[in-house]
Amino acid sequence: MVYEEWLRGMENLFEIMEYPERVIVYLAAYQLEKEAEFWWGTVKPRLGETVLTWNQLKALMDAQYYP
Repeated sequence: MVYEEWLRGMENLFEIMEYPERVIVYLAAYQLEKEAEFWWGTVKPRLGETVLTWNQLKALMDAQYYP
């Protein structure tokens, strides 16, 4: 439930602000808290220099937070 609320809030913000794709992923990662921030800290180094899209980040998060 918390993830879904966070996701909806982020998507609403991105729709209003019309950020470029690259900025969206950075901003979303910056907004992660607690367990999600720790999770991202373990995922980010494995990605290396790969630039994710918002949809790719959501897919990674869905895999982590939905059974």
